[in-house]
Amino acid sequence: MNKNRPVNLDISTIKLPASALVSILHRISGVVLFAVVALLLYMLDSSLESEQGFQKVADSFSSVPAKLVLLAALAALIYHLIAGVRHLLMDAGVGESLEGGRRGAVIVLVLSVVLILLAGVLVW
Repeated sequence: MNKNRPVNLDISTIKLPASALVSILHRISGVVLFAVVALLLYMLDSSLESEQGFQKVADSFSSVPAKLVLLAALAALIYHLIAGVRHLLMDAGVGESLEGGRRGAVIVLVLSVVLILLAGVLVW
């Protein structure tokens, strides 16, 4: 093994390809979804307990922080879904080449941004 090879340990200087960025964001969106499920289940439980609980949950969605949390959850869900479909297509043999992987990653990013913006319009 060559011990004189250059080693770049500064992650901020590494330029990631689009497919690597999509993969990392897919994992992050999965973690966000896992975390937000507990909050959403609590809100569902509260809303099903009584009419007052339902009204309290409904009123909380009119606040800006609640709308931001809902938008973040929807953004994570939309991105995770689209990137997951890309992974399934790649498992089926579609877009496995280097160029196909890059194109698929760009499509995931563009489609996700468009759908997340549409979801933002619906939330506000």
